Amino acid sequence: METIQSPATQSFATGPARAHLRRLAAGTLMPGFTGIAVPVWILEAYDAGLAAVCLYGTNVASPVQLRELCAGLRAHSPNTLIAVDEEGGDVTRLHYLTGSTQPGNAVLGRLDDVELTAASASAIGHELAGLGINLNLAPDADVNSAPDNPVIGVRSFGAEPDLVARHTAAWIRGLEDAGVASCAKHFPGHGDTTTDSHLALPRVTADAATLDARELVPFRALVAARGATVMTSHILVEALDPDHPATFSSRILQDLLRREMGFDGVIITDALDMAGASAQTGVPEAAVRALIAGADLLCLGSETGPALFEKTLSAIADAVEEGRLPMERLADAVARTAALSSRFPAATAAEIQEAAIRGQLGLQGKPQLSDGPGDPKALDGERIAGAFEVSEAAQRWLAREEPVAIVQVETGSNFAVGRVPWGPAATTSAVVREGEVPDGARVAVVGRGLDAEHPLWTVFARLRAEGHAVIAVECGWPRGGADIVTYGASLTVSQALTELLNGSVKP
Repeated sequence: METIQSPATQSFATGPARAHLRRLAAGTLMPGFTGIAVPVWILEAYDAGLAAVCLYGTNVASPVQLRELCAGLRAHSPNTLIAVDEEGGDVTRLHYLTGSTQPGNAVLGRLDDVELTAASASAIGHELAGLGINLNLAPDADVNSAPDNPVIGVRSFGAEPDLVARHTAAWIRGLEDAGVASCAKHFPGHGDTTTDSHLALPRVTADAATLDARELVPFRALVAARGATVMTSHILVEALDPDHPATFSSRILQDLLRREMGFDGVIITDALDMAGASAQTGVPEAAVRALIAGADLLCLGSETGPALFEKTLSAIADAVEEGRLPMERLADAVARTAALSSRFPAATAAEIQEAAIRGQLGLQGKPQLSDGPGDPKALDGERIAGAFEVSEAAQRWLAREEPVAIVQVETGSNFAVGRVPWGPAATTSAVVREGEVPDGARVAVVGRGLDAEHPLWTVFARLRAEGHAVIAVECGWPRGGADIVTYGASLTVSQALTELLNGSVKP
């Protein structure tokens, strides 16, 4: 039977020089893939020099399946990078089916215990290391300076630069001490935006002095902590480079980050399939521009596919042959990425299976911390609820004696979060529909992203008109009007919220 080659391998026999260029190009790429099994083209790409692969929530069907997928990747490619976007909190990939067992950055920032933050990151790191994953695209180091930011919000440790800086450093320490490379994002700061770069190109209009005193502070902490990698943002920062988004700006990546700030680790792009990066040019040209600007490892996106991978390889090789991309720049990117893999060696396929037998993967949806720094009992509901904002009206509601009814108003999420279970509906079957609220019950109406147009307010008004005592609960970053703000919607935070509403945790 004739063997049909995938596009990733068909043109590797086009001459030694071209083949060498393509192998170098592959050493800068980090594609994703669709489905819950590793496709053949990814394995072929590894054989042809692929630097890394990134896993997404859509690659996860069960804890057992995820373990087997990772073991299969590791068996085929023991020494390269397997990456994932496991921030904890709202953005989770390991716990995509249930919600994260960690509280997330905004809650950690409000508790302001750096050892607890390091312990949370360490717990995540041990989970990842047990699966053979050696690169985590976290923490989010953005200062959430725009309260209505549609894509950062509770992914940030807060709105105060020094607080974000110290927790960024602690998170990096906890993760990397567990043997997994960190990736602080989204340089030079995505917090002062009101546009989601998945959908369009945001612009930051703050002046240089404001950026220096606010957005750049956590990234200086990254450099001081010797964090392994940093992720670029697809945003136009007018005071730094009025012509090029950060991912494609040598002023920002080479002059500012490398030379002025002294970062010597790996520069990773945010996903190049995002509209802020490639809506005008396509992914292959975006990849070339990112390398020219100074990026080392190019995240291609969750649905790369063999055809796009092939086009990107060819575009990079063409750019070198045409003189647009210096060979020295390409070789530097490959060397930095290879050194990262060596610095963070991964568990073997056999070790992944052994860790599963020992029950150390922590993928069963139970809140936990590692044996690392911090109090291993610190993530109970009372401690987490201590991070919530609880108004006087909510305190009076919590002190009432009527039965409690919880109504959760479905709310969409941004692309970074995806379709992860959230809020009390993820933790209990006691959540009811608006029309099922019993007579005489006091009601907590739960949503997230509660701007003035949110449908929660209509539900809230109807229930109050029916005579119920009603409070509004925001499971995100506060936008005004909510009686309780949880600063997150992960499984752990949602459990604490449910306990608070039902009276088993006191405000």
